[in-house]
Amino acid sequence: MHRPLLAAALFAISAAACAQEAGPYVAPAEADGADLPAGLSHAVFASGCFWCTEADFEKLDGVVEVVSGFAGGSEPNPGYYDVVYGRTGHSEAARVIFDPAVVSYQQLLDHYWVNVDPFDREGQFCDRGGAYAPHIFPVNGAQAEQAQASAETVEARFERAVAVDIEPLTTFWPAGAEHQDFAENRPLRYSRYRFGCRRDQRLIEIWGEDALGR
Repeated sequence: MHRPLLAAALFAISAAACAQEAGPYVAPAEADGADLPAGLSHAVFASGCFWCTEADFEKLDGVVEVVSGFAGGSEPNPGYYDVVYGRTGHSEAARVIFDPAVVSYQQLLDHYWVNVDPFDREGQFCDRGGAYAPHIFPVNGAQAEQAQASAETVEARFERAVAVDIEPLTTFWPAGAEHQDFAENRPLRYSRYRFGCRRDQRLIEIWGEDALGR
């Protein structure tokens, strides 16, 4: 989701993804958000396929950009297939860059929960394996506290433990340019994938009307 007035400010953010067209090295984003333009914040979530996580968060007012990538592992500059085959310990994730004056981190959390199956630790929907396991990656202590409180709220609602791990972000690695804005750039393939994966059907089973309004 790009806004023309913010294009120049977001150049440093998008450069990491664009750099993948020139070579294999990808500039990472650290938890401190030092690469962000003034006034913006970031958050990182994993809810299965990062094409879907990206598209889900791009719907929100106040979200300036969403970048598909990898988080949670220790290997630098992980390759896509190494991640999905479980060789690096990373999960597919999305970095949400947002204006906290318009949308709060709590609102991002609320949106996250109704777009994830919170009880499936082995993957999400039709995608199986650790690379697709659900996570919240807080970038600081305040986010960690809010994330934990939100998980407890979900557990109280359903009277069962959630399978979403909350793990502090160390480094976020953007995925290749072919994975960015996938829903926008390849809408037919994205729609077939999402429907075939029964993602929305499962979300409605869990969340009911809350999923319909997300």
